[in-house]
Order: sequence, then C-alpha cells, then structure tokens
Amino acid sequence: MKIDRRKFLKAAGVSALASLGGKGAWEILDPGAVDAAEHGGHGHDKAKESGPKTRWAMLVDMRAMTEEKADKIREVCDFAHNIPHWDDPERELKWIWKEEYEHVFPSSYNEYISDDIKAMPFMLLCNHCDEPPCVRVCPVQATFRRPDGLVAQDYHRCIGCRFCMGACPYGSRSFNWFSAKVALEKEEGRKINKEFPVRTRGVVEKCNFCVERISLGKQPACVEACPDVMHFGNLADSESEIRKILRKRMSLRRKLELGTHPMVFYLV
Repeated sequence: MKIDRRKFLKAAGVSALASLGGKGAWEILDPGAVDAAEHGGHGHDKAKESGPKTRWAMLVDMRAMTEEKADKIREVCDFAHNIPHWDDPERELKWIWKEEYEHVFPSSYNEYISDDIKAMPFMLLCNHCDEPPCVRVCPVQATFRRPDGLVAQDYHRCIGCRFCMGACPYGSRSFNWFSAKVALEKEEGRKINKEFPVRTRGVVEKCNFCVERISLGKQPACVEACPDVMHFGNLADSESEIRKILRKRMSLRRKLELGTHPMVFYLV
C-alpha cells in the first residue's frame, strides 16, 4: 500500500499539536456525575438530544475484584481473541491486564488511601476514548472511531508504524513482533478460537470491547466471565444498567486531565 508522504507528515504534525493541549477534569466522579456531564464526557457542550443513541462503556467494580477473578478475566480474553503468550514480557500482547493502583492513577495518587484499594488488581484495557489521540495520528486510518464510540482497529490496513502506540497515554496498544499463529501452536494445550482472526506479525492490536460479540447481542467475554466485576452497557441511555450503577456509586477514570474522555470507569 502506497502512502502519500505529505498526508503522512500532516497526520504526524496534527497529532503533535494535539498532544500539547490539555483539558482540566475531575479525577473522582461522585455518584450521578455522569448524568450531569453529558454522556460521561466532562467539557462537552453538546446537548443530550444531539448526542449518540449508543455510547458503549465499561465499568470495573473494584469492591468485587480479587486476584483470582482478575486472572480469569485475562484468561478468557486471551482465548476469545487468540492472544499468544510470548517468552519476552517486554513484547507481550496486552488486551486486558492487571496493574497496581499507584501505576493506574499516577496523577491522582493518594498515599493515604485504604491499603485494601492499594492491594487490588486494577484491570487495564483500551479506554475507547471520546477524543482518542490514536485515531488522529494514524496515517492510513487503520484505527478509527465508530459512531457508537468504539475505537476500532483494521488489521489489514495497519502498516505497523506504531504512531498510535506512542499517542496512547494509557499504554493500551501492543505490537506483534512475532507470528501469533506460530506462538499459539507452540503453546502446550492451547486452543485457538476459530471465530476470531489471528493477527499477523507487524500490526498493532488492542482491546476492542468484544465488538464481534456485541454485534451479535452478546456481552463482552470478560463481562460474561465475571458479571459481578465487569459491567458493560450503553452510557447514552439514561435508563441503562450502567447509568443506574454510576448514579449510586463513586467512580474513577484514568488521566481525565488529558481531555481524552475515557469510557472505562472504576467503581470504588
């Protein structure tokens, strides 16, 4: 695939300028704050009537989280999306993974927070932002934002430039350094999910909110595996279950000060 050099450089320049700008935001959301901030995005000026009819979002209930459930969630995701396990941890493919509180919320770290919270395994994944910097920097539109808010990835268009990896402030994208198919075949007892494509070497990938499942009316694999921990639904629907939960529970979102408007909420 040929790439117009001028378009490539223009995309890179625009992304660099965009990265210099920031928007203030609350890091902690009180119960019901999402109702006051249109569709969960602080700083949006659009009225609810003009917003999308569907805006998918994920909630992670930290009160219900355990190490065992965190491991189960990643195991289910790895199988559903044929994610191999490299021998080199620095080049591993990560769609959903666990991390410590101080690394998840570095800009709002509170040394006096409960030791129970500090010890919890926070599950990290693509935040499917309202203002995704990864989309702005892609020179071939291999990553794009759908009308329902999902930030999608076209593996066939991806040229492996990794601009999106550099632009993502959440570290949610991984590069295929090796052949996933070969790695999967080498794993003892590993089964391949024939309903999901195995990516090739040289492309970037990330969590897709299980778009292949929600298009069939199913819940994401992680939600189906641990429904008490993971919640998924339509944030644009004021009567949806996740909106009801957010009205009752305190929640956190990552790096809101960057103005990306992430759609993954952590219930605390």
